[in-house]
Amino acid sequence: MSLRPIPMNPLPPSLSDQTLRQVRRAWRKYGILWMGAVLVGLVAVLYAWLMDVGFGMFRSMQQSHFWLPLFITPAVGALCVWATRRYFPGAEGSGIPQVIATLEEDTTRRGQSLLSIKLLLGKIGVSFIGILGGFTIGREGPTVQVGAALMFNLRRLYPRASAALERRLILAGAAAGLSAAFNTPLAGIVFAIEELTRSFEHRASGVVITVIIFAGAVALGLNGNYTYFGTIHINSALTDMLALAVLVTGILTGIAGGFFCWLLLNTKRWIPARLQHLRSNRPIAFGALCGLAVALIGIIAGGATFGSGYVEAKGLLEGHQQLSVFYPFLKMASMVSSYLPGIPGGIFAPSLSIGAGFGNLLHQVFGNTSLEMLIALAMVGYLAAVTQSPITAFVIVMEMINGHALVISLMATALIASRVSRFFAPPLYDALSERYRVACAEAMPANAEIEQMKLKEVGEVKEVKELNNEQNSDSELGSGTQK
Repeated sequence: MSLRPIPMNPLPPSLSDQTLRQVRRAWRKYGILWMGAVLVGLVAVLYAWLMDVGFGMFRSMQQSHFWLPLFITPAVGALCVWATRRYFPGAEGSGIPQVIATLEEDTTRRGQSLLSIKLLLGKIGVSFIGILGGFTIGREGPTVQVGAALMFNLRRLYPRASAALERRLILAGAAAGLSAAFNTPLAGIVFAIEELTRSFEHRASGVVITVIIFAGAVALGLNGNYTYFGTIHINSALTDMLALAVLVTGILTGIAGGFFCWLLLNTKRWIPARLQHLRSNRPIAFGALCGLAVALIGIIAGGATFGSGYVEAKGLLEGHQQLSVFYPFLKMASMVSSYLPGIPGGIFAPSLSIGAGFGNLLHQVFGNTSLEMLIALAMVGYLAAVTQSPITAFVIVMEMINGHALVISLMATALIASRVSRFFAPPLYDALSERYRVACAEAMPANAEIEQMKLKEVGEVKEVKELNNEQNSDSELGSGTQK
């Protein structure tokens, strides 16, 4: 009599399917989001390292041969303009206006145009070339667009990607990009609320905070826990004139920042007609001319206006940097010359450097007031005047200098400066984003309007169903991260 083996019964099909569904659901809830946040942190750190290496190479060359920027910077300017216009249209400037334009409406179409992987690579590559030429550009604004692009392209991993999901991903990526760039997690959240979107979805808060936490953890793990400009120490005995210093600093930086915005938004009113023609018809030659202007200004300033200005601002705060009282004006001229040709690069770090220069200038008037305090107030004032986002400005500066003792003073200066700036120009990023909205509308194919009307009709029919799907599937992204 032979013994027959007892067959092993597999798991019931229902149990196996249920496990797979739970795994897929967990992946949609947490896995994709966490993976994207880690990528944002890694790319932000890599981008920062590239920009530091690039400017270090330029600085060593410039210090050895002070005249070389006269040849290198114009050539780099022409190359950057050619590459941007030829291969990466939409990568020019800081990148924040592009993110705002994408969040406004038609998220999918605009995201495919302004937040593509190709544009992400172009943003990093061309801005790296720009800093090799000594242009006055920063990496913080571009990191916002890079983070938004990384998260936006993760929508492909979701089974049903809606416009609401895309908005949450873009918002979270942009906020995490700024947070990782400055190591300022609170500023990332405030920036998402105040600058990128004037209203904030409750269900988006969990997504934004989660991505900021993971991206920040990656950046901290690679760079260590640090404050962007170090910690300042304020002697309270030197603050008798603080109220007057806040008022004067807010007005001065508000005028300067507002005038800078006016220059960028009203180029036809101050650039000569010949240069306007050159800018429109021969943009590569115009880029070379702007590069020559940056080089000349840098030589006049002894090399202090090249690059983002981080070294100069930190040196002033630490007390071992001596700069001319004309530094903020020369730096502003260099930043305008770097921005006009459309070279990819941000204005956050240069604005902070210009603000530090105004603080150094104000110390000539308020000699009995702490230099560190005046620099901190002027940095927040100028940044608030340029962005007209006072809450974001004072939170960024407060976290960058660990200046909790100056919270009220920073808030007051930011508020005054942003209000003064509005007499000169509207909010800079909003005004620039309008140009991208118009450009996207003009680039839309003729039959796209008919397609949009059809989609709208279908969307009206499926509106209730889509909302239910968001609550159960793709919107698990929002609900799952709030727990």
